[in-house]
Amino acid sequence: MTTDSSSPLPTDRSPTDRSTVPTAPARSVVQLQAELIGWFDGRGEIAVAFSGGVDSSVVLAAALRSTAPAVTAVTAVSPSVATWQLELAQSVARHLGATHRFMETHEVELPAYQVNDGSRCFHCKSTLYQTLHQLCQSPMLRDATIVSGTNADDLGDYRPGIAAGDQAGVLKPLAELNIDKSGVREIADRFGLPNATLPASPCLASRIAYGVPVTVERLRRVEKAEDLLRDLGLDDVRVRYHEGDLARIEVPADQIVKLTADPIRTRLSEQLSEIGFRYITLDLQGFSSGSMNRQLVSLGQPIGPGK
Repeated sequence: MTTDSSSPLPTDRSPTDRSTVPTAPARSVVQLQAELIGWFDGRGEIAVAFSGGVDSSVVLAAALRSTAPAVTAVTAVSPSVATWQLELAQSVARHLGATHRFMETHEVELPAYQVNDGSRCFHCKSTLYQTLHQLCQSPMLRDATIVSGTNADDLGDYRPGIAAGDQAGVLKPLAELNIDKSGVREIADRFGLPNATLPASPCLASRIAYGVPVTVERLRRVEKAEDLLRDLGLDDVRVRYHEGDLARIEVPADQIVKLTADPIRTRLSEQLSEIGFRYITLDLQGFSSGSMNRQLVSLGQPIGPGK
């Protein structure tokens, strides 16, 4: 029901009126941690789709503290995953004392993935979860429950990979418990995870503009370019790959001036040209996670094969 400023306010508000529904009390980090650990009770063996990022690390740490009879971290190996991320995953798994396995995925060989339209992530995650399901048929994992690090905030963004996980029956403990990114960070800190403050870093293919075909060579160029910027001490960095071999560098706004001054500007220009970029640009708007999604017309379209 709507009212204008001249209409009398209703005196008999229904129980569903937002003004009369008490706000749920904020949960402490201790409560969030306990709820997450308890989520795994009775779910049997657990296989965590483990990237080494803070979200999947928190899920893995909680599963290891639960009553689950066995927990395995499984990390995908692909040209779309940077080497430093694989090394980080191995380091965090070792820190937690987790059983850790790598598995090769072959999404870059799929024509539907290479096309690089709005459903690229769907095809990537579908391949990931299909491979993981196959692994879970092995004697080692014995039909383990597969879980991901999807958190509550992820549900409000354009994430076709989540649809792929839902279709594959992958569970999302963080999202189910309504634990957002800030809650994840708090739990990570309480768990003492070495990557508690690590910035998010999606796969390398997310740097390639929609419509520009994904190739192994382009993925390697992006990885090399971002490694150069990390060597300069920059953590939040993206090198976006656009049509015509154009590199669009995104760094935090307060770091832009660092890249415009010589000798760094000249050095980067030369090295990125050697990598294979014909044009090298610096985005004056600064770093923005998911900036490639701005060009998508609709976020409400169903995601799936052929979409």
